[in-house]
Amino acid sequence: MEIIRDVFVFACYTGLGYAELNKLNRNHIQLGNYGEEWIVIDRTKTDIRCRVPLLPQAKAILQKYENFPVNWNKGKLLPVHSNQKMNEYLKELAAICGITKNLSMHVARHTFATSVILANGVPIETVSKMLGHTSLKTTQIYARIVDSKIVGIWRS
Repeated sequence: MEIIRDVFVFACYTGLGYAELNKLNRNHIQLGNYGEEWIVIDRTKTDIRCRVPLLPQAKAILQKYENFPVNWNKGKLLPVHSNQKMNEYLKELAAICGITKNLSMHVARHTFATSVILANGVPIETVSKMLGHTSLKTTQIYARIVDSKIVGIWRS
C-alpha cells in the first residue's frame, strides 16, 4: 500500500499518466539550462513530448525507490503495478483514510493540473504543454475547475 501511495503522490507532483509512470526510466530525467532536473517523456496516448520540472517531493520519491530490486530488473524508476491494481488499491487506501472521492491514477493527473500548477499561476498554455494535451480546449476543463473553486472561496 505504501508503494501505491508513493506512486500516486509522485503522479500528483508530475502530472504523468499511468502509461508514462510505467515506462519512466533514467533516460527521461534530463538537466535543464540552469542545472534543474526535468522529466522529458513522450505521452503514449498523444505522442506529444512533455517537459515537467522534477519537484523536490517527486524527486524524494524517486530517491526512495532508486535501489528497489523490481526497478533495477526492469530498468524503471518506480515500482508501478498494473493500472487495474493501482486503482483497486487506491480505492482501499481511500476507504482506510476516510476519503470519499473515487481515487484513481487519473485523479493524480487532475490534482497536478489544478492544485500544483494552475493554482500557482502557471499560464494555461504552459500547463497544456506539460500535460501533453493536443488541444488547449482539453486543458481549459482544468482551468474551469480551478475557477469554480476560487468563486466558492469568495462566496464563503
